[in-house]
Amino acid sequence: MTVLQTALDPTGPDHRAHRAAMLAKLAELEAEHAKALAGGGEKYVRRHRARGKLLARERIELLLDPDTPFLELSPLAAWGSDHPVGASLVTGIGVVEGVECLITANDPTVRGGASNPWSLKKALRANDIALANRLPCISLVESGGADLPSQKEIFIPGGAIFRDLTRLSAAGIPTIAVVFGNSTAGGAYVPGMSDHVIMVKERAKVFLGGPPLVKMATGEESDDESLGGAEMHARVSGLADHLAADEPDALRQARRVVARLNHRKAHPDPGPAQPPAHDPEELLGVVPDDLKTPFDPREVIARIVDGSDFDEFKPLYGTSLVTGWAALHGYPVGILANAQGVLFSAESQKAAQFIQLANQRDIPLLFLHNTTGYMVGKEYEQGGIIKHGAMMINAVSNSRVPHLSVLMGASYGAGHYGMCGRAYDPRFLFAWPSAKSAVMGPQQLAGVLSIVARQSAAAKGQPYDEDADAALRAMVEQQIESESLPLFLSGRLYDDGVIDPRDTRTVLGLCLSAVHSAPYEGARGGFGVFRM
Repeated sequence: MTVLQTALDPTGPDHRAHRAAMLAKLAELEAEHAKALAGGGEKYVRRHRARGKLLARERIELLLDPDTPFLELSPLAAWGSDHPVGASLVTGIGVVEGVECLITANDPTVRGGASNPWSLKKALRANDIALANRLPCISLVESGGADLPSQKEIFIPGGAIFRDLTRLSAAGIPTIAVVFGNSTAGGAYVPGMSDHVIMVKERAKVFLGGPPLVKMATGEESDDESLGGAEMHARVSGLADHLAADEPDALRQARRVVARLNHRKAHPDPGPAQPPAHDPEELLGVVPDDLKTPFDPREVIARIVDGSDFDEFKPLYGTSLVTGWAALHGYPVGILANAQGVLFSAESQKAAQFIQLANQRDIPLLFLHNTTGYMVGKEYEQGGIIKHGAMMINAVSNSRVPHLSVLMGASYGAGHYGMCGRAYDPRFLFAWPSAKSAVMGPQQLAGVLSIVARQSAAAKGQPYDEDADAALRAMVEQQIESESLPLFLSGRLYDDGVIDPRDTRTVLGLCLSAVHSAPYEGARGGFGVFRM
């Protein structure tokens, strides 16, 4: 039998304590998500509604097929910065007329939908996802262009938005723009470079320069409608392919455009799948609040894969890394999950072989992170930990099957790389509220700095200030701890969102479905030199 058994006791004190800590983190997460949902605040939401307009997420809801999910991406973008949480842009994946699409929607209640540096990063990440997974891209546009006080951080890299639109089109991936209001200056190129354009009558305004700028540049007097109104673009310039009577009509027309795309997934959906044999609700109590305490990742695997059915690979070798085969919502997956945190030489070699096997079989890989990194020390250095860790990273870097990553606990040092962190281009990467990621743990990093400072003082023959050392260690620990937390990392788009552990199976299922929209083939060779 390959159905995983469970050793969790949901009524035990440890499970209850872990659950309580996770629920507290989820409450904090919900409060931050609420800030993104609030947009520009009650005043600007009320003013927007008074103009008879829908909010960004209401537009998305009308666009999507009824009763289908929307996987929102990067909802915490800009967290901890000077810009509002969410970065004035909503992005995500949803189903329109049976077609999975990448959807972006400006939030006009936040500074008129103007783009700040984090909006740009969020939009570029969305474009990357659309291109990698061949998802039609629908832009729900209402933006005043760049947030001018931030122009020095937006103007030069911002050109990639328009480059991406043309590359998507050139790759045969449809692009659709629905314009509800202002789409000015650089923002005018979004409809200008999209395959299909719908504009709302008497509301859409698309021009490179509005009347004040035209007056300053040329002396010409003009008005919004004649310069860039929807009717003018539908009748005169030809920029608008469809003229909509109002917002619901524009979204209806967008759905009809998608219905006529003849866009097909590269892989058929696998059909119904058996749910896990163990309750996903119990995932709340799996990860200890103190990440130094190990936990068995099989308890996680048992609550996310189909039927809790898992064929483990090399279960007696390299036991701090669990590897094996399963299905998730019907899609085959190879899973690598950290067990005791540290990666040794055996685990690294096991991972490299497993990744090669997945590539031979064209099976996507799922990385479940809880690692403090590769093992250090004289014995391990002499045993070849560098070349073995490099072997694992080599395999991850050159693997061509889709990768998905979930940070459950620690994800420190080069272990983050070996487990396919953000720099290794996983198709999607999510974090649990319990996750932490940095070059090393706060205490270790502060301790290293203390040792270096102590050695420096000794080399100079100077006395060492113990009080200053204690203050330095405390300051560094606090800084690294705050910069390791998922809200901080998600705010910088180092993941695609912080998710409730109970939603992990659903989120991964949606991602696997999106991944299978594009063809892929594993690497049959093409790995770098494995140092033996």
